[in-house]
Amino acid sequence: MILVIDVGNTHTLLGAFKEKEILANWRISTDRDRSADELGMLLLNLFAYGKLNVEEVAAVVIASVVPSLLYSLEHSIKKYLKIDPMIIGPGTKTGINIRCQNPKEVGVDKIVNAVAGYEMYGGPLIIVDTGTATTFCAISAKGEYLGNAICPGIKISTEALYQKAAMLPRIDLIKPENVIGKNTVASMQSGIFYGYVGQIDYIVKKMKSEMKESAVKVIATGGFARLIAEESHVITEINSTLTLNGLRIVYERNQN
Repeated sequence: MILVIDVGNTHTLLGAFKEKEILANWRISTDRDRSADELGMLLLNLFAYGKLNVEEVAAVVIASVVPSLLYSLEHSIKKYLKIDPMIIGPGTKTGINIRCQNPKEVGVDKIVNAVAGYEMYGGPLIIVDTGTATTFCAISAKGEYLGNAICPGIKISTEALYQKAAMLPRIDLIKPENVIGKNTVASMQSGIFYGYVGQIDYIVKKMKSEMKESAVKVIATGGFARLIAEESHVITEINSTLTLNGLRIVYERNQN
């Protein structure tokens, strides 16, 4: 069994694989103050709840965009699972040719998504990851990482509106029935949701025109992918475990 862990700014995704089959996956909040012991006990509880034998874990793969949490997580894996985890970073074999000015600037989460996206769907494709930030990654038909676009995620935008505008309340993120809101909450939900969908559709449209390739697939992943895909005109596939599969694939590519 392989345990893969993707540490994001807001949430941490975990998945247990037996070969290519995902046995269980979990989403927990990313808490930078958690100790190694807290993380270790959390892992053991997740495996117990999923009725999985933690002793069958043969390898652990970690991708993290939160450096401050990486030490505690790595230490917890060594202490509770007796395994030296594989940390994905510079020098890790991914099979992706990154055609950016400074490849080291490309976030490990974007590279892992590109690996999984190209392996599972082929190219050309655009991957839309609706996390803390919304990222758009362009991959060519040859599997080259062409570049990306990054903008604030829907939750950041919602919180900024609440914090910076004294008269506006905190709202739930839902798809409203109408664009024209009849009260403050409905108006905010409309502007946030439909504005976000419009942003995604427009950026994808512009990326497609710059890629100059036909039949570009658009894969959505991340916490808000399903919500946005209901209204989007460009998203062709939703894959909530894309990043986890990418970690598994990168692990397999580094075994030789």
